[in-house]
Amino acid sequence: MVATPIKTQPRLTIQTDDITPDTTAIRSLDWDRDRFDIEFGLQNGTTYNSYLIRGDKIALVDTSHAKFRQLYLDTLKGLIDPKEIDYLIISHTEPDHSGLVKDFLELAPQATVVAAKMAIKFLEDLVHQPFKKQVIKNGEQIDLGQGHVIEFVNAPNLHWPDTIFSYDHKTGILFTCDAFGMHYCSNATFDEDLKAIEKDYRFYYDCLMGPNARSVLSAMKRMDQLGEINTVANGHGPLLRHNLNELLDRYRNWSEAQTKAEKSVAVFYISDYGYSDRLSQAVAKGITKTGVAVEMVDLRSADSTEVHEIVNRSVGIVLGMPPSDSNQEDIVTNMGTVLAAAKEKQLIGMLESYGDNDEPIDPLMTKFREAGLKPGFPVIKLKDTPAEADYQVCEESGTDLGQFLTRKDLVKQMKSLDSDLDKAMGRLSGGLYIITATKGDVSSAMLASWVSQASFEPPGLTIAVAKDRAIESLMQVGDRFILNILEEGKYQSLMKHFLKRFKPGADRFAGIKTQTANNGSPILNDALAYLECEVSSRMECSDHWIVYSQVELGRVSNPDGLTAVHHRKVGNHY
Repeated sequence: MVATPIKTQPRLTIQTDDITPDTTAIRSLDWDRDRFDIEFGLQNGTTYNSYLIRGDKIALVDTSHAKFRQLYLDTLKGLIDPKEIDYLIISHTEPDHSGLVKDFLELAPQATVVAAKMAIKFLEDLVHQPFKKQVIKNGEQIDLGQGHVIEFVNAPNLHWPDTIFSYDHKTGILFTCDAFGMHYCSNATFDEDLKAIEKDYRFYYDCLMGPNARSVLSAMKRMDQLGEINTVANGHGPLLRHNLNELLDRYRNWSEAQTKAEKSVAVFYISDYGYSDRLSQAVAKGITKTGVAVEMVDLRSADSTEVHEIVNRSVGIVLGMPPSDSNQEDIVTNMGTVLAAAKEKQLIGMLESYGDNDEPIDPLMTKFREAGLKPGFPVIKLKDTPAEADYQVCEESGTDLGQFLTRKDLVKQMKSLDSDLDKAMGRLSGGLYIITATKGDVSSAMLASWVSQASFEPPGLTIAVAKDRAIESLMQVGDRFILNILEEGKYQSLMKHFLKRFKPGADRFAGIKTQTANNGSPILNDALAYLECEVSSRMECSDHWIVYSQVELGRVSNPDGLTAVHHRKVGNHY
């Protein structure tokens, strides 16, 4: 194993490791990256993984991020003369994996680029010069010799429309790019330490794969038809080998739970236009937090019959606006299909994708409303490159839409007052608290009563946070927040304020006196006491996350004050 540092900030290193005698992993380690595509934060950096397979012929699977250009190309040339490489397999064309394709082809013009049809078209526009190409479909194979027969698996939407997996029949390695990955940077090539990586593995799934749960299950069904898989060579993080079956089963179970939802929303986007895919993904993540399923659909590549069927079975539609001057037949046809298939009482949400030339929202929204659809959230209009706060607005908008779709179930549940169990559960009382958190440019707050001290040394506490709460995204492992403890007899105004329903992206602290804690989060001046906390672990409990946090600092403003107590009649809702 070789690790070569580059003496610049952020820290970028290259690691190579022979994962079989004739398969080498080239891992670009981005130690300090703290955001990925802006929309979600990283605690442990990330990696971009590429692979070299040697048979009688030689294949390179994916390249790397452009920030690693010189380091990656020097490392590759140290392993092999690029002119000896016969195939460049591109799993999908997202820039963090295909960012060096043009550079590679300048070194290896003899190589044949192997990819899905959509990917080849994208690469032609990227490279701007002729190159050898081979379009592959599901089940097709390339024989590299010496037993290395590479079989391709179609895996669209994981998480790019043109994604393919590549399976080496000799070694049992499945190359999956984004799927089954995680943003976790370490010198460990494999997944020996399950405890260290599992939170990042789940967070990655929730952000990128959860909204594509149906596609996950379709891809895994195709995977089952391959031979034995003993290693998943993913595109981000450690490779899966030591805990392979456990981690694959988690994907299957999480995805099956998502697809069992009674209601689903169709989210339409365009993969390579503006920020359509990333903004739509943030909306989709917000929807799935409410227990409503999502089907992500690329308007550029989807079949119009499929679009019609998806709209027909959905209770809501979200549309990332396409370019106004688009002359691509698929986009025009599918836009017309969405409008024609939309039906009365569905919810509609629309957002600009900031591609500098978005189709105007208002005229199209008018057409949907004339067809009887109701707005699921206020239209999202961007005037600049999306920032953290914009992605938070998208996520909160998706959550609002999902909550609107599930409100009848909640009302029905709230009316079930004759259950002895519900009445007994309601006798569990708790204090009244307000959780406040800031991460980057995003701040949020939540009224809480399910809080309990959980440890003495180090001092720690647990909080139950509903999955559909906006602040849940700011309470991942490593995040910091403030637990504001409310005072008996003096909490009413704060409680009334934070019980309000805020619009997506609204300032939850407008009109509230605050000061900034050491950890950057707001302290409420009128609270009885506050505790500065850092999230240490999370446990999933159906509709809530149990968040265990260590307490780093605390102060009391009124030594004689008592904590406000919350009593409920029933235990089936707040």
